[in-house]
Formats: sequence, C-alpha cells, structure tokens
Amino acid sequence: VQLQASGGGLVQTGGSLRLSCAASGSISNINVMGWYRQAPGKQRELVADISSGGSTNYVDSVKGRFTISRDNAKNTVYLQMTSLASEDTAVYYCNADRATDYRTHSYYYNLWGQGTLVTVSS
Repeated sequence: VQLQASGGGLVQTGGSLRLSCAASGSISNINVMGWYRQAPGKQRELVADISSGGSTNYVDSVKGRFTISRDNAKNTVYLQMTSLASEDTAVYYCNADRATDYRTHSYYYNLWGQGTLVTVSS
C-alpha cells in the first residue's frame, strides 16, 4: 500500500499547477485525504483536506486559490493550485488518515506520499 504524488514542478508567479495523489494496493474506504507542505526551514503544515463525503478544509493562506477534490473510485486526491506565489514554494505531501485493507479488513493509519516539489519563481 502506498500513496504516489505527482504534478509538482517549476511555475512562475501567478501560474497554476495540479497535484495528484493516488493510493495503490489493496486499499479502500479512505477516510480523510489531505495535502500538506513543508517549506525550507519550516514545519510541515496542512494545506487542505477532504473527507470521504466531500467536506473540505483549507488553511487561510490558500483559500480562494487552491481547490482540493477526490475521486473515491480511484482512491485519488487532487489539489488544483492557482495564483501561485513564492510563499507556496514547498514540498507537497499527500496523506490518508485511515484506510481499509479490503483483503484483511484491517486498517492503515496515517499514510504519506513521497512528496512532490513545487517551486514558484518570479
């Protein structure tokens, strides 16, 4: 079971990027999926998360610019980022707080993807 993040890259100020994170393996019923980021010299912070039912939560600094969504059938979460600014530069990590192994009916907790780098340059 793993989370695979993709979509990061170099973008100019004001540009857009779309991050994706797919969960693979014998996994189902993921509870909350989220995106975190860690900028150089700073602590990792929650950017946005989304419940299995579609309820969303955003950190204030990205409200109105970022949109989180998910496809439950594909066990995938997305982060559409627009109006990017230099302060958005960070490594972005996806997270799943709890998921079910459909073979064993056991739970996985606090799964993390490998991180994808977003660099916003002027």
